[in-house]
Amino acid sequence: MEAQRLNKSIKTYGHKLTQKALIAFSALCVEKTFAGGSVIFKPNQNDQSEYILLKGIARTFVLNTEGEEITLSFFEENTILPPCVIRTQNGKSLLYGEALTDCVFAQMNASAFEALMIENIEVREFGNAVMRQELGNKVQKEIRMASWTAKERLEQFRKDFIMLENRIPHPMIASYLGITNVSLSRLRKFS
Repeated sequence: MEAQRLNKSIKTYGHKLTQKALIAFSALCVEKTFAGGSVIFKPNQNDQSEYILLKGIARTFVLNTEGEEITLSFFEENTILPPCVIRTQNGKSLLYGEALTDCVFAQMNASAFEALMIENIEVREFGNAVMRQELGNKVQKEIRMASWTAKERLEQFRKDFIMLENRIPHPMIASYLGITNVSLSRLRKFS
């Protein structure tokens, strides 16, 4: 994969790799396209990959006990889906990944990426930054879900995902915010 295509994603996480590290990193990646509506990974499916979203919009979700989809997070261009070590157990996915629009990913084997992290300090620091950001995002969302009003959560969603509200189905946003679609419609009407 062309190294420069990955550079924007790496910079999104506040890092810059030397050309040598960037070339080693990009050598692990294969470009993969998913049509909008495609499942990228699903529970109990073997998945040993890391995914960098180069183009499009994706999300992760689970099914609740009633079989309803609950969106965990959204991903826009130049972001990284949750690392394999977080979203899998015994090599099998714990959640769904879905391309909401046509998406292009840089996909790589998680073990190969881990080996590169061990031998290259720059790549290791980048990988650690991704893990820290993922953990921070999860904790912040837990706090918002537990202690913020629905209106405050919608306002934060709009800050975190500028323009996404007009590009994806509102029931997905409602489930992400922990409210019903009717409640989301009301909130949008008055804010």
